[in-house]
Amino acid sequence: MTLPLSNGAQLPQTVRQPGYDRTALKPGILHFGLGAFHRAHQAVFTQRALQSAFGPWGIVAVNLRSTEPVQALEAQDGLYSVTVRSEAGDRSEVIGATVDWICAATDGARVLDYLSRAEIRIVTMTVSEKAYGLDPVTGGLDLSHPAVAADLKTPSTPSGILGFLVEGLSRRRNAGLKPFTVLCCDNLPSNGKVIRRLVLEMAERRDPSLAAWVSEEGAFPCSMVDRIVPAATDETRARAARLLGVEDRLALDTEPFLQWVIEDDFVDGRPAWEAGGAIFAEDVEPYENMKLRLLNGTHTLLAHLGILNGLDYIRDVMAVPELEAKARAHMEEVVATLDPVPGIDLPAYIDQLLARFSNPTIAHRTIQISLDTTQKLPQRLLSPALDALAKGEEAGATAYAVGVWMAAVRQRGDCDDPRRAEVLEAATRMDTDDPSASFFAIPGLFPPRLVEARAWRDRVNAAIRAF
Repeated sequence: MTLPLSNGAQLPQTVRQPGYDRTALKPGILHFGLGAFHRAHQAVFTQRALQSAFGPWGIVAVNLRSTEPVQALEAQDGLYSVTVRSEAGDRSEVIGATVDWICAATDGARVLDYLSRAEIRIVTMTVSEKAYGLDPVTGGLDLSHPAVAADLKTPSTPSGILGFLVEGLSRRRNAGLKPFTVLCCDNLPSNGKVIRRLVLEMAERRDPSLAAWVSEEGAFPCSMVDRIVPAATDETRARAARLLGVEDRLALDTEPFLQWVIEDDFVDGRPAWEAGGAIFAEDVEPYENMKLRLLNGTHTLLAHLGILNGLDYIRDVMAVPELEAKARAHMEEVVATLDPVPGIDLPAYIDQLLARFSNPTIAHRTIQISLDTTQKLPQRLLSPALDALAKGEEAGATAYAVGVWMAAVRQRGDCDDPRRAEVLEAATRMDTDDPSASFFAIPGLFPPRLVEARAWRDRVNAAIRAF
């Protein structure tokens, strides 16, 4: 038997289920990026909100490319399970906040139809940093990005995230509707401001009056999201089957920790996400920097230490005392680049992160975390390096982490990255005297201040030579 249940079958009482009438749930949110993180994070928060204050906030889940998760969700009537794992044991919950599911690559017209409806009041996104077409040098629209170029050429039939947002907003303006709130949940610093700029630039190229309307009427709140969600495996699905008593093709494992910080700036209402523990703040940036620099930056370091040492999972890296010490040393240095974070004890946060990374029940692959590193370096490692150098500090921890990445690419002889060809060429051209030089020559990857920082680059080289 599989989800959904039929013929009166019941799930075990130990499994939490949606505490609201799913048949009465109407669409209110459209989400781009039907991946594991969304399903174990925003959808969980929305389920909590619906259980606390029911309303028309069902999720329309859209995947831009792959049809597989859409088909799986359809087969299970939008239901799937999330299993929270810790040393205290496993507990599973069935999530039912999703009311429709679409693959944009095969049914873009239906996506645009939803975006044109008044009932869709919020559009959320977890599509990864590389999907937006962000020029790392200017901070604006990258006109050479394939999806950006295509959507500027044929705006009425978009394929990329920005194209769908702008065309959807255009149709709403033409229909006399309010814009939807655009809520980015990807790991970009000041993500709401970044997406606002990109949307306005694309809209301006289409129709300056559209850009003016979006600028005046729209909302792009910043947000910070946090939860460790490993890619699902056969073991994940087998565990869910034991806990549920039925098969779940979309089963996920995750950790107990769950965090969402959101700027409270919405055009037309929102769910009661605070019921799930979401924090609404006037300024999200301190929380973003904390998470990007301490959690994500250390994750990037640990992932590449794992690759260099033949360790498949973050928990395996943390089980090696000298590697765990590298993680702590990194965070204890980088924390000095942060401003105070309201309500957060930063030393305690570091201890909590180390415990999360060490969770023996969470199988988070080092290769998974190493994906798209060139897109992640600026916010995770290079920005804190610049801030530390500006204070007259050595910034040795960030130099070490960057060197570990370069050494891992060289040793592995491969990477999964949008700039793969350039990165692999740099790895093959490593010079004995200055092994990082070929990486620093990659156009637009490193800020000029770091390229010119000879002492910092020497520390990068020392890290490379250590391996």
